[in-house]
This record gives sequence, structure tokens and C-alpha cells, in this order.
Amino acid sequence: MGPGAQILSPGRLHPFSPAPPTMDLTLWQYQFRIIMLGDSTVGKSSLLKRYTENLFLESINQTVGVDFYVHFLEVEPGVRVKLQFWDTAGQERFRSVTRSYYRNSVGGLLVFDITNRASFDHIKDWHTEKSDRDPVGERAVSREEAEKLAGQLGMPYREASAKTGHNVRESLELLARRVYHGLLSGEVELQEGWDGVKCAAPQALQLQRASQATVSKTSNSNKKCCG
Repeated sequence: MGPGAQILSPGRLHPFSPAPPTMDLTLWQYQFRIIMLGDSTVGKSSLLKRYTENLFLESINQTVGVDFYVHFLEVEPGVRVKLQFWDTAGQERFRSVTRSYYRNSVGGLLVFDITNRASFDHIKDWHTEKSDRDPVGERAVSREEAEKLAGQLGMPYREASAKTGHNVRESLELLARRVYHGLLSGEVELQEGWDGVKCAAPQALQLQRASQATVSKTSNSNKKCCG
């Protein structure tokens, strides 16, 4: 995965499957498609339910295939992004379904449960295919070990709890901002026929990139003459 890849470890879980709303280009400048990956019952749906609706359900149904969530985020003043989250089922029998969503995603969250050792051990498998502050079970994966794996995979690591809401918004918006800055820097490119990133006004993106390049060039010049 590209600059949007990130490891996230939640607390407990939930369900929800709203239908995709009609696209309205007047509501956003950019659209990012983000995929959630990880074993079943680790809390992927709960994190999205907490983020998009600020709700937590103790009892849930497991995701069947793929569910869809939407949230709007202002990444900087006047720049609104439509975040499309694709919540994939973790069971092996749905792998062929979820794989079809990988190539059309600009970023991904690899999710495991800190009380479920096996879900952590499977993170590398999910990566290869493309905190809870008060956990109910005894912790089976140390923070240090998780941070080490994230470093090996070249991704940031965050712990979040869908139950308490701790660090959920911060974690998901960190990913969105990484994608946005990758878009401005040219690390992420718009591609015809690719749904990972959409832009309501491509000309505006070119102006933003040109403006950022000018600012960066000026900053570097100042460093050279003043350093």
C-alpha cells in the first residue's frame, strides 16, 4: 500500500452497513477510498461506527463481504475531503471478495486486537496481500512489539478504542491527512479509472501543487542564505 498504510489496534467491536450516498461534487474537493483489513472480530466495524456516528455497540453481527462508511473531513481550511471507508470481512471465505477492493484504495488500516495474539500474528499476512486503555482481556501483544512491527513495515502505529472513543478520530484522520499531503506532493497521483482518489476540480489541485512547490523552494532558499 502507499502513503496511507497504517497499523491500528482497537478495543472491542460492533456492525453497520449503510448504503453509499449519492455522490455530490459540491460537498467535497477530494474523495479518498480507504480499506480496513484484519481478522474478523478485531473491531474494524466498531472503529468506523465510533468515528462516523460516535456510537459503540456491545453486541454485533460480523461483516459479510464488505460494508461501506462515509465521513467528511476538512483537512485544512477550505479543503473538504470525502472519506470512503470499505470495511472488509476478516473470514477466509470472503478473501476473494475483499481482494477486489485492494487496487481501488489509496490507503489502508491494518487492524488487530491487543488481547488477541493471533490477530497480531496475522498482520504481516494482511500486509502482504496488499488501545483500548482498559481491555477486557489480558494484553497479549505489547505496545513495543507492535511498534517494532509497524517500523519494519514502514508504517505508523496507533492504539485506539472503539468502546471509549480513545484515539479513534486521531488515528483515522492521521491516515486521511497522509493521503492528502501525498496528493499535494505528487506521491499520490490521480489516475483515470482508479477510485482510490477522486478530485472534483483537478485544476485546483494543480494550483495547490504549484503553490506548495513555490513555498518549499522559497523555504529552501532562505535556509541556504541564512544557514
